[in-house]
Amino acid sequence: MTSSASTPAYDDLCQRHRRKHRLQHLHAMASWDQAAFMPPGGAVPRAEALAEMEGLLHQLGTDPALKDLLARAEQEPLDDVQRASLREMQRVWRSANALPQSLVESKSLAISHCEHAWRSQRPANDWAGYVENLRPVVRLIREEARLLSESSGLSKYDALLDQYEPGMRSAEVDRVFGDLRQWLPGLIRQVMERQAGEAVVAPQGPFSTAAQRALGLDAMKLLGFDFAAGRLDESTHPFCGGVPEDVRMTTRYREDSFLQSLTGTIHETGHGRYEQNLPRDWMGLPIAAARSMGLHESQSLSFEMQLASHPGFAGLLEPLVRRHLGDQPAFAADNLHRMMTRVAPGYIRVDADEVTYPAHVILRYEIERPLMEGEIEVEDIPALWDAKMQELLGLDTRGNFKDGPMQDVHWGAGLFGYFPCYTLGAMYAAQWFATMRRERPSLDADIARGELTPVFDWLKDRIWQQGSRYETPELVQRASGEPLNTAHFRRHLEARYLG
Repeated sequence: MTSSASTPAYDDLCQRHRRKHRLQHLHAMASWDQAAFMPPGGAVPRAEALAEMEGLLHQLGTDPALKDLLARAEQEPLDDVQRASLREMQRVWRSANALPQSLVESKSLAISHCEHAWRSQRPANDWAGYVENLRPVVRLIREEARLLSESSGLSKYDALLDQYEPGMRSAEVDRVFGDLRQWLPGLIRQVMERQAGEAVVAPQGPFSTAAQRALGLDAMKLLGFDFAAGRLDESTHPFCGGVPEDVRMTTRYREDSFLQSLTGTIHETGHGRYEQNLPRDWMGLPIAAARSMGLHESQSLSFEMQLASHPGFAGLLEPLVRRHLGDQPAFAADNLHRMMTRVAPGYIRVDADEVTYPAHVILRYEIERPLMEGEIEVEDIPALWDAKMQELLGLDTRGNFKDGPMQDVHWGAGLFGYFPCYTLGAMYAAQWFATMRRERPSLDADIARGELTPVFDWLKDRIWQQGSRYETPELVQRASGEPLNTAHFRRHLEARYLG
């Protein structure tokens, strides 16, 4: 996306961003290897290497020459796409310049240390040990929030939220989650009462990791993942990383249950396909990046919840499951669908059904926001967790740290302000599919017969290929013909589980 000699400042900015992208590629690969393959002895030097790279990337993003180049580019004859590209460059520049390099490097080191220790502390239920590593992460993210707040004029938590969901504010999150809190508990009860009389055949394990991996790879093929530009591996916590040209997905396996790995792999495939289909002509520039984490989660949840939990999709999964895991009554399509749409409160967010899932997100949001604002401390987390888990899902988590506040890698990885994006993503995903059905009334029949191309083409055209060309409200309006409308999410849940 370069133009003639009449835009020298803009062209210079593009070259700088593409150089930064190439270095971020290496950083992403080192981070993926740290989570998937690195031996324990590599933890300290890898943490130092990643911090060094973070510092270098920060230097490139805060080069004093950028301020003048951005100002000069504003005066150049840019077309609409270039204007959008410059807007995103300015957003990245403002964010980078709010933070000193020393903080960036210190945060990277603290996060690497906390995440590596978490891998052994979680199975040991070692909250006391975890707190010692989480405390410095929280201190550094609070400092980041303070600096971003001073730079942007936003509240501390909103300044963090804006890094993941640009333009979103906690006042809007409060409104959306407040509405959810009104009707979600009743819906959970209704669905559980309705499902109480349904017979679900339990699958008979164990299921070998090798067989589950083969099943996951076949599901990824069914969903169009490009294996020439990505791969699937194993890690303690599933994620999708790498770069658009080389997507690295991970999942985790339990030999007593194949469904968690399968649905987790499908979830990450949604992330992966979004990354693989970002606009290549703009690659290396901020405009080519995914617009927000809420939109990113809308893709993973479009795949996992809207598509994989669709009654018609179970018929597509049945032959794959039988091929890799054997022939048993539990693998009949109707039973698979019942398994995948079983609603029951559970401890683990990533294993939660789509009806109870928002409660897990609300819980984390209602803890991390006051934590970042300095209203509570790390030591307060367990008691708040226990109270909210009891209130929202009726579960007793006292003393169970590994399945409580230690279950996710997110806080130890410094990802404060991220959690609301999961439920915003579920709402966007419901809106995408409501729009698809309006525009293509045969969509449900198409899915049942394995014709998934209309879904992928719609997502590619309306979301993937747009990158960050439009700010989120405009992208949502262009994609669906209306702003974010949370009613679609409620209608989706009621139609699938009570209809």
